[in-house]
Amino acid sequence: MSTNCYVLDPLAVNPIDRSVTKLLYVSVARYSTEWHSILHTHPCAEVFFVTGGYGHLKLADGTLPINVGDFIIVNSNVEHTEVSSEEHPLEYIVMGVDGLEALSGDDGGKGYSIVHFQSETEQLLFYLKSLLGEIETHLPGYNIICQDILEVILLQLMRRSEFTITFIPSTRKSSKECAVVRRYIDNHFKENLTLDDLAAVAHVSKYYLAHVFSREYGTSPINYLLSCRIKESLYLLSETRLPLSQISETLGFSSPSYFSQSFRRIQGISPIQYRKNSQKD
Repeated sequence: MSTNCYVLDPLAVNPIDRSVTKLLYVSVARYSTEWHSILHTHPCAEVFFVTGGYGHLKLADGTLPINVGDFIIVNSNVEHTEVSSEEHPLEYIVMGVDGLEALSGDDGGKGYSIVHFQSETEQLLFYLKSLLGEIETHLPGYNIICQDILEVILLQLMRRSEFTITFIPSTRKSSKECAVVRRYIDNHFKENLTLDDLAAVAHVSKYYLAHVFSREYGTSPINYLLSCRIKESLYLLSETRLPLSQISETLGFSSPSYFSQSFRRIQGISPIQYRKNSQKD
């Protein structure tokens, strides 16, 4: 009988400090006609893995082509959005990670990094699907397993010579709650949301959420929700002929008059005037 025994190094140091690097959320996205690409930022890094189609990662100063098998890290507070091909809809899994910053030769110091995986694609998909399975089932200890899977994925990335990851301690305990709520608003701003609903998402009181969210972003959760709706209305007013009443209803406003009032307060002109101006351009 032949036996191979491998002994782990008890002195080996984990290059990832789990007291610093935290998984905040995971989302699965697929392009649809309701997907309007608007530049935005997040207080945490976002780690994308493209699973289908192709498109571009749009940054403040240019675009980057992305395809199946690409792993992209966009650092915190870097303006970006995803733009899909119409013929081949973009699909990806994205993780929000606190305390993470990536550096590579690709970005020229502009806040993003990309790795083009080939043979390892199936292995990475296995990890990501396992991560999604844990989050969806919410079995006991799922959060620990999810954090472990994140570390496995990051270690796989760090083995690439062209890819460097640094870990930066978060200065605020409230970063996680705020990031979760902001991401939820980004994905659900068309729904009828209240401060109570948003507080329930983060499992905190509405008073605590209002305080820490305002401290983190300089605006209240409801005002941020309102700004997301107004940004979307800019697109609908300039690129469609939908009546104001339909735009108001689509974006979750209680009435067309409240939509018009909110629009004027934020943009300085009425929705009708904005539509006229955009059509002139």
